[in-house]
Amino acid sequence: MKVELENVKPMEIEKRSFEIITEELGDAPLIPGTELIVKRCIHTSADFDYAKNLCFSEGAVEMAMDAIRDGACIVTDTQMAKAGINKRALARYGGEAYCFMSDEDVAALAKKNGTTRATASMDKAAEMDKKLIFAIGNAPTALVRLYELIENGKLSPELIIGVPVGFVNVVQSKELIMHADVPYIVAKGRKGGSNIAACIVNALLYMIDNRRD
Repeated sequence: MKVELENVKPMEIEKRSFEIITEELGDAPLIPGTELIVKRCIHTSADFDYAKNLCFSEGAVEMAMDAIRDGACIVTDTQMAKAGINKRALARYGGEAYCFMSDEDVAALAKKNGTTRATASMDKAAEMDKKLIFAIGNAPTALVRLYELIENGKLSPELIIGVPVGFVNVVQSKELIMHADVPYIVAKGRKGGSNIAACIVNALLYMIDNRRD
C-alpha cells in the first residue's frame, strides 16, 4: 500500500491546516470578524459544522477582546478547558483562568443544595469582584445557573461561551443563554466540548495579539 504524505515542516503544520480549512470552506458565509474563531473551532475538531452552528451576539467578539485587554478573567467548568487556555497570553493583560469544580467549598455547597458542582461553581464565580468571561464546554447546568444569576441581577458577564456537549438539557441551556441580555458565543445543538471552549478563548487572545508564548 502506497500512502502519499504532504511534506510539511513542523512549524508550518498549523498554517497548512488553516489553508486546507479555508479551501474546504469555499464560499461558506461567515460573519465578518468571526472567521478566525470559526476556523479555530474547525481546526480543533475537524468538524465543519461549526461554520453553521456557531452563533454570535452582536458585537460579542469586539466586546470580549476589549474585556480581555481590560484584565477580564476566564471561568471554566472543567479543568480540561482551563488547561487548554493559553494562560501566558491571558496574563499579559492581567487576566487569570479559574476552575472551581474541584474546590472543597464547591463540593460542600453542591451537596448542601442538592445541585451539581457546576452549578455551585457558578455561584462561587458570581461572588468574584472581577470582570468575567465564562467558557462552558461540559455542563449545561452551569449555563442554566448563569442564566438564573443574570436574570436575578447577581451577575453581569463580559461574555458567555456556551458550548457544552451532550444530550440532557444541552440544547435548552444554550437557548437560555441566547435569550439572556449578555454577549455570547454559542454552538447551537449538541456539539461542543471543553476543547472547543478553550479554543474560542485562545482565538480571542490571538486576535488581539498573535504571540503564543
